[in-house]
Amino acid sequence: MPPRPDFDALEAAARRSSEQRLTLLAQIGDLNFAWSNNESMFIYVLMLLLDTSEPAAAIVFSTLNTTRARLDLVQRLAKISLSDKALRDELTEIVKDFSDGTKLRNDLNHASFVISESGEITHTQNMKLEESRGNLRFGVRRPVDKARLDEIATAIGNLYTLNRRIWDFIPRLERATD
Repeated sequence: MPPRPDFDALEAAARRSSEQRLTLLAQIGDLNFAWSNNESMFIYVLMLLLDTSEPAAAIVFSTLNTTRARLDLVQRLAKISLSDKALRDELTEIVKDFSDGTKLRNDLNHASFVISESGEITHTQNMKLEESRGNLRFGVRRPVDKARLDEIATAIGNLYTLNRRIWDFIPRLERATD
């Protein structure tokens, strides 16, 4: 077991390193904001693919308890509901791009944060077991450095762009499902 942290010292140090922490935490908040706005757009995609009302689509959406299950349903419904291959391919690309953002969001939201003695968040420790070549390891530890902050910023920008793509896609999907 690791030694019990000196919480008083960490809290005092955290106040001195607040700018770095706030930058990271604000980025995680922006990532969640952009991601959530995109995920909720899939309610409208389901509404059109199921040819149902918004409340009914929201019930289906919320009944499925994982993002992966929701996206699988969207893709399966598209296969049986959309005869336009280009539109189906575009939806597949939207789902893929959203899934890319989901990976980073999940990594950051389900991580343990490693804090230095000076109070800075130095690493994230992924809380997922990973198996590779028959070996198990407990998640990946990644540094919180400029490259990582840039990665998060890029993902946020990609999710904002994706939201616009989904808004542009929905009217075409609506025409194809009429």
